[in-house]
Amino acid sequence: METVAIQAPDGSTIPVRLLPARGTHRHPVTPDAPRPVVVVMPGLGVPGAYYLVFARYLAERGFDVAVGEMRGNGDSTPKPSATSAYGYHELVSVDLPAIFQVVRDRFPASTPYLLGHSMGGQLAVLYASRVRGRLGGLLLIASGTPYHRGFRGVFGPGMLVGTTAAALTANLAGFWPGDRITVGGFGRQSKVLVSDWARLARTGRFVPVGADIDYEERITRLKLPVLSITIAGDELTPPGSAEHLLSKMPLSEVTTWHQPEPLGHNGWITDPNSTVDRIEKWLRDR
Repeated sequence: METVAIQAPDGSTIPVRLLPARGTHRHPVTPDAPRPVVVVMPGLGVPGAYYLVFARYLAERGFDVAVGEMRGNGDSTPKPSATSAYGYHELVSVDLPAIFQVVRDRFPASTPYLLGHSMGGQLAVLYASRVRGRLGGLLLIASGTPYHRGFRGVFGPGMLVGTTAAALTANLAGFWPGDRITVGGFGRQSKVLVSDWARLARTGRFVPVGADIDYEERITRLKLPVLSITIAGDELTPPGSAEHLLSKMPLSEVTTWHQPEPLGHNGWITDPNSTVDRIEKWLRDR
């Protein structure tokens, strides 16, 4: 494995972990059927290193893999503070292009597929709306939107109240102090990122701070293959949450699969066999 560090304009360093394919390629690689490289965008508060077991499984199936990092999370430095002013827009207009430049330099003959977990899937969709035809497709795992109407029963109001309270706390403290919360705190985060997340939960629309394009309109024009995987036992991304994200891409070729094993929101990362089977089949069918 090779690790390349990129630097954001605010001085943050973001590691990109590169794993070349180790297994036998199961179909001929030609100009019309190039080798996929799967670029992984982590979920909020989940370190990039946590995905390495999953990434190695993919590499053993013959796929090149790159694992990114969300700014301020995992091995990215420094940790968010009151001076951090980045949100969804900076992550998709600055960080993801830099990550993809590393991927293109290391795997120039491969076609990139962007895999996003949880919030990473939201960022994947936003990034795709900016670059459109430069991706082979999107893989969204345990990923939807936090829009409160996509959650059943008490979970809908709970999502609305919880995200609003998080945004208020972040604005008061200067950052979201999730590293002080034992369970479900999502780590320390930029107040702008948390504000963008809370707005999405409240309105169901992507309107990030500082946006230079109409992301909602751009997303409706996406014409990409999309694989959406929901997981049994995942209370953070129930089917209604995933469906709301997919509904924003009416022109895309969407394939859905529900993982019946109760792996929850993160369990598929360390128990990846059946998920990797499904991903391999979908990629081979492109």
